[in-house]
Amino acid sequence: MLSNEGLKVVVIGAGTMGSGITAHLANSGFQVALLDLTRESCQAAFEKAKAVKPTHFYGPESVGRVRLGGIDTDLDWVRDADWVCEAIIEKPEAKRGLYALLEPLLPDHAIISTNTSGLEISLLVEGRSPRFRERFLGTHFFNPPRYLKLLELIPTPETNSAEIGRVTEFLEERVGRRVVIAKDTPGFIANRFGMWAMFQATHVAEKLRLRIEEVDAMTGPFLGRPRSASFRLNDLVGLDIMVDIAANLTARCGHDSAVGTLQTPRSVEHLIANGAIGQKAGKGYYLREGKSFSVLDLETLLYRDMVETDQPNLKAIEKLPMGERIRQALQLGDDLGEFMRRYLVPTLQYAHQIREEISYSVEDFDRVMMWGFGWQKGPFAMIDEIGGEHLGLPTEKFYDQGQVRTFTGEWIPALDEIPYRSIDRFPVIEKGDGFQVHELASGHRALALTTKMGVITPDLVRALTPWVGAQTEPFILCSAARSFSVGYDLNFFLERSAEEDWDAIRTGLRELQDLADLLRTKRCIAAIHGHCLGAGFELAIACSQIVAHPETQIGLPEVKVGLLPGGSGTARMALGAQNSARGYIETCLRVSQGVVATSAAEAQALGYLRAWDRILLHPDALISSAAGLLGSVVAEFQPEWKLPVGPLQGMIDEAQKSLDFTRHDELIADKIKQIFCKSQTWTEALERERDLFIDLLQNQLTIARIKHMLDSGKPLKN
Repeated sequence: MLSNEGLKVVVIGAGTMGSGITAHLANSGFQVALLDLTRESCQAAFEKAKAVKPTHFYGPESVGRVRLGGIDTDLDWVRDADWVCEAIIEKPEAKRGLYALLEPLLPDHAIISTNTSGLEISLLVEGRSPRFRERFLGTHFFNPPRYLKLLELIPTPETNSAEIGRVTEFLEERVGRRVVIAKDTPGFIANRFGMWAMFQATHVAEKLRLRIEEVDAMTGPFLGRPRSASFRLNDLVGLDIMVDIAANLTARCGHDSAVGTLQTPRSVEHLIANGAIGQKAGKGYYLREGKSFSVLDLETLLYRDMVETDQPNLKAIEKLPMGERIRQALQLGDDLGEFMRRYLVPTLQYAHQIREEISYSVEDFDRVMMWGFGWQKGPFAMIDEIGGEHLGLPTEKFYDQGQVRTFTGEWIPALDEIPYRSIDRFPVIEKGDGFQVHELASGHRALALTTKMGVITPDLVRALTPWVGAQTEPFILCSAARSFSVGYDLNFFLERSAEEDWDAIRTGLRELQDLADLLRTKRCIAAIHGHCLGAGFELAIACSQIVAHPETQIGLPEVKVGLLPGGSGTARMALGAQNSARGYIETCLRVSQGVVATSAAEAQALGYLRAWDRILLHPDALISSAAGLLGSVVAEFQPEWKLPVGPLQGMIDEAQKSLDFTRHDELIADKIKQIFCKSQTWTEALERERDLFIDLLQNQLTIARIKHMLDSGKPLKN
């Protein structure tokens, strides 16, 4: 994992994209100078960027890597830059004017790029020198850059090929983006096709007089896409942005027979006229008022209460493989079938129509839609799954047995970038109850959880224990699920407590504690992503080292369900904080509040990650980064238990008075405090965890919290 310490970037333009790029680069360790027209305008824009939710910055350390200036006073900062990233207003004449000022100041080694969502890159360098032209490229970051990994890189015919390779490597390895090289055509790949698909869904929904909830149910996970689906995605992008991009595409794509789809839908016109431009305005197709949501009626153009969608045919086939469920949907005579025929079929046909114009390969095209829009499969992989004959397209496949077909009909090997492989792309050499073992390219092994969302169950713990115990070589603990682990199976505790089977619960807790202690003696790296909560965190923190995806949510939220961390989590947090009285108090309070960090950087600041744990720069390099550290990993040293068991209890009591605790919260906090302040040894701390955990399970307020969480997915404060 490379360090960006000492590398300098100048971002010019402090608007939405410039500020977002600045934050991502600062998060990644660059020293960033952000320039706007004046220092005053830059400061104002930066304050706005710091207040954005979800936040652009990991924390104060990232903010501290940014210095602010004005083009009028500080443009000479580019003399020290390794990269100058221009992100000013999307007007060619403004960009060209800036480049005239920049060119005499640029160091010979500096990268120079323009960030744009669709301007013609080659026209922006008119009047510039050959040296400027040969190292100039376009970038299209997706917004917000912190969370969306796609970056389209657009060279011009004059860009030096060596420069393209250098910049691609820099953006992949240093900036942590997945790079697709796109042709210098209107909207590149993402906006030319992606925006067309968004407009097509809206037009079809209006014509068929469908409810927004129905359309989002049909175009989300059913099509292998995020839950934002269609209309939530419109709100996220911003209806004003959609219309601006569509206008640019319409003006530049007169040759495209399908460009009429980019005409503004009736509902979009209405919403924009009323200032309802999407999530940034607090209203768009969806309107949030407090904790309740309303939705736009596409016929009346008035907001109404959301209704539960009733689509029995969708529910009947939604768990089938993608190709099969879509083929069946296309044959239906209901709204689902009609929508798929009018929306999905033309959308995939459009991808087929423009593929050679805008991309260098179908693989590039598919990657843009997967990395930028979160599609499970890109349009050409979908065509293969469904079958071209069902879509009015040729029947020849685009992918087959690790190969991809070029536009000229030849078969070439598909890209297989080992550094960015997910765990499911490594061969499985062993399977167990809730886990499987993969052999990595390095020859090491990875132990991957396979339960839904990495849930820890008693059976899984019993299955993992002998496997872990037998290991003499270093290995990775990871998960093949969408998250590393969301914690222990709450149903187990609910069912066993209903039967008053306290022995089974005590045994389950002891076995979880024993597994964590066993992991501590092994050379093991936990590779975590998504969520690493509760029992999942207790296992991960027992490993010698953690490698964390930057956006992992990490913590011990057990108090939210009326419990305390009982798989050695409470004791381990106390153990890790025992060298600082202040840190010890803060850690006890944090566990008592069930604080969960929303990013790996926050988790490190809160003490959930240790100083030697690693936070990834590249979101797809989780397994390869962990594997690269296995050669030097050593079993974790267990520090001596030397807790200040008595003196700090009063200080913790005093600090708790300021917290928003219910009576039940106070009860849980008191039990956590007992483990922190009354345990004389590590063994005693683990015994207290088990005893006090069971005490809480015998309280009906805890049972109510567990049931509420299982029913609603939300905590109950009782």
